[in-house]
Amino acid sequence: MSLALNPPHLTVACIIEERGKFLFVKEKIGGCIVYNQPAGHLESNETLIDAAKRETLEETGWVVDISHFLGIYQYTSRDEICYVRHCFVAKPKILKKDFKLDEPIIDICWLSPNEAKALSHQMRSPLVLTTLKEYLLGNFYPLELLNSEIKTRPRTLNA
Repeated sequence: MSLALNPPHLTVACIIEERGKFLFVKEKIGGCIVYNQPAGHLESNETLIDAAKRETLEETGWVVDISHFLGIYQYTSRDEICYVRHCFVAKPKILKKDFKLDEPIIDICWLSPNEAKALSHQMRSPLVLTTLKEYLLGNFYPLELLNSEIKTRPRTLNA
């Protein structure tokens, strides 16, 4: 299959820990209930960090501070979609209690590493537990590792 016909999906995700538990989203995908970190696609003219903050808010209602870069992870799904995940470490800042979560998010939950591992068969992809393991090993990096020519600015609609 040509890469031009099936380009990789650039995504972001956040590992968010509070008191030994990690923030997960519970979502319904293809009729199945699965768990994932807050995650989603990078939008045009958006920095990776801005995308990670936006996706976390849209999927969980949490405003977060991004503190570290965890890494880049690649995964090809059963339907041959290649995902390139840019994973970040974030700290929860403010919960917007009545925030309407994105579809298909059912709920959010805080899980210990053992609780997450027990749900391994319900993780959206293998990257969910892989990135959690990397975080627990302390394998993360300063944000200065990233460089973007995109300046944070208000987005406008194209006419």
